[in-house]
Parts: sequence; C-alpha cells; structure tokens
Amino acid sequence: MATEAFEEIVEDFDFIEEWEDRYRYVIEQGKEMQPLDDALKVPATKVDGCASQVWLHPRIEGGVFQFDGDSDAMIVRGLIALLRKLYNGLTLAEVLDVDARAEMARLGLNEHLSSQRSNGLRAMIERIRSVAALG
Repeated sequence: MATEAFEEIVEDFDFIEEWEDRYRYVIEQGKEMQPLDDALKVPATKVDGCASQVWLHPRIEGGVFQFDGDSDAMIVRGLIALLRKLYNGLTLAEVLDVDARAEMARLGLNEHLSSQRSNGLRAMIERIRSVAALG
C-alpha cells in the first residue's frame, strides 16, 4: 500500500536502468525538498542509528500523518524525500499498515545501500512508525 506520489517514484525507477542514475535520482529528490528549519534540528527530532545526522519532524493534523526531515548526507536526504512520498498524507492506521521495507525494495534499494545506510533507513522507518503508533 503506497501513496500515489510513491507510485510515481516506482514508475520513474522502472525507466531508469543504471543504478548510478537511480542514485542520482534519489539525490535529486532530496535536493527538491525544503530544508528543515535549524530550530527543529534538536535532540528530540534527531534519529539515532544513522551514520549521518538525520532529523525527522512529524506532525499529525486531523489524524493525517505528515513529516519533514533533513540530513547532512545527500543520499540520506534523498531517502527522507522518498519516505515522505511514501507516508505523508496517510492516516495513522495506514502508516502502520505500510510495509516500508517491501515498498523501498520495489526501488531496488536493498541491494545498493551500504549496511550503515540500510540501518539508518530502518531507524527512520521505526521512528515514523513509533510516532504513528503513539498518535
């Protein structure tokens, strides 16, 4: 179960054959994202378990989940952008129903991310799920 915005990413990836081009695409997604306000880059929004600096700022408005994020690493910033397209606009129950690892695997990311990046991605997904569970 993925959002329409994430399905568009999946479709784009179907047309990009080379992993280097997919990597650049992910980085471009991160560059298009608005930077997180420095005032929100605090210990409460920092995600532990990531090799780079990562901050996620979730908001729940009317039962709908939204989050912004940022990182000091370009590829991680891109991964945040992909997660935003996967989760933003879903209800809290829908967020919990998403199998993020399976959805991200549709992009072929599992085989191409370092173990540190994979651990960081897992930590970001866990943070999102925990916020939705506490709703």
